[in-house]
Amino acid sequence: MGKAKPAAQADKSKKEPAGKGKGKAKAKDDTGDASSSSSAKPKAASSINVRHILCEKHSKKEQAVEKLNASTKFDDVAREFSEDKARQGGSLGWKTRGSLDAAFEKAAYGLEVSSVAEPKWVEVKTGFGYHVIMVEGRK
Repeated sequence: MGKAKPAAQADKSKKEPAGKGKGKAKAKDDTGDASSSSSAKPKAASSINVRHILCEKHSKKEQAVEKLNASTKFDDVAREFSEDKARQGGSLGWKTRGSLDAAFEKAAYGLEVSSVAEPKWVEVKTGFGYHVIMVEGRK
């Protein structure tokens, strides 16, 4: 029985490096590590103000990500690269739970709020194509 506890502790230590940079995740480990890895920081919300960049081809999405990594504003990159009607800076506006594609929604609701000048984004593939998503607000 004494060996079972160190193995469980070893499992926890294996999970911590995967979530690098999330120092607060250790304190929330007891509440359910499945939710802490995907949505440790964002608070529960019923709606989000979301922007995205939609590209049909992976290579075009990668070009958009390169621009974001070069500190180009999210809305400027969206105007240049997005291939949908949200070309006005990629804004989709306020969206409620259940109103978006399931994969898109899961990724978007797991994001922290950020600004177009310093976006925190996530990439996801849906039936519509490749998305780069950021969230500007939640309520």
